[in-house]
Amino acid sequence: MQLDVAFMPSGNLGHDLEAVKRAEQLGFDAVWVTEAAHNPFFPLTLAAKETSRIRLGAQGALAFPRSPMVTAQIAWDLARQSEGRFALGLGARTPTHSAGVRSDEWEDTVGRMREYIESLRAIWNTFQTDARLRYRGQYYRFRLMAPFFNPGPISHPAIPIYLDGVNPEMCWLAAETCQGLHAAEIHTVAYLRDVVIPAIDEGLRTADRSRSEFTLVLPILVISGANEVEQQRAAKTVRERIAYCAAIPEHRRIMAQHGWESLAQELITLARDKRWNEMRNAIRDDIIEEIAIVTEPRHVYSRIMERYDGLADRVCLLLHAGSIELCEAIAAGRDSF
Repeated sequence: MQLDVAFMPSGNLGHDLEAVKRAEQLGFDAVWVTEAAHNPFFPLTLAAKETSRIRLGAQGALAFPRSPMVTAQIAWDLARQSEGRFALGLGARTPTHSAGVRSDEWEDTVGRMREYIESLRAIWNTFQTDARLRYRGQYYRFRLMAPFFNPGPISHPAIPIYLDGVNPEMCWLAAETCQGLHAAEIHTVAYLRDVVIPAIDEGLRTADRSRSEFTLVLPILVISGANEVEQQRAAKTVRERIAYCAAIPEHRRIMAQHGWESLAQELITLARDKRWNEMRNAIRDDIIEEIAIVTEPRHVYSRIMERYDGLADRVCLLLHAGSIELCEAIAAGRDSF
């Protein structure tokens, strides 16, 4: 099981670059940069030329607000600069996340994402072979590639695509059409076994693919630190992330499976009223224990193996770019495992 790290970009490109370089030095297998307040592709562009081994990926990059043509060009440039180490992680977000999108544009999310992936690959094929671009779907249509806008072939054109998946339909689509899936960060072992993995198996059967052709990545929330202050800071961050995710409609199935429906509704109401502190405080300790890894830094990796060995191909520590000291301690724990 490979060990990755993910962080939200800080807005300070030099700081983010140093975090990626340090992750490579520590032996992590991949760095995923998630999209939130800042664009994930900017630090990856710098890291592509400043690193040599580590896989570089965008996680949950907004798909629908960007044209597939825009995303295709960004990914193509990053694949070229990183010499094939770049992976494109896409997320389907709802109107609560992206302003300026009509609600009717978000119907049939799975169908729209399927076409998004298909059109990406059609565009990349034209980039690589100069074949005539012809993609016609219900949501996306591309009929022309002027030479002026064609960046030309690269050495590693098979760019892997990963989807963010919460509900079984998106997990199925990922297994049918993509190279990997980033599971929801508020997953539980029960939800993985009962919902995510069966959906992956069905998607692979539909596409007549083997399990070895697909990668399941589990984002891992960690509450740890060298002292009580760091631990409290990590706990605050994790509670905020769980509260935020639990208030998103896509996570209702997870909440319902564990009998947390009333909490989910409470969080939705609090979010609507922008009562962020109350949202964080509503997350109980038993929910934290079910979702996050809570232990000393040197024991984080062993706890991850105890919980997820045999379930995942990669685990991805969800940390801030400034948490490099914690990364160092976790890496040391893996080396001694």
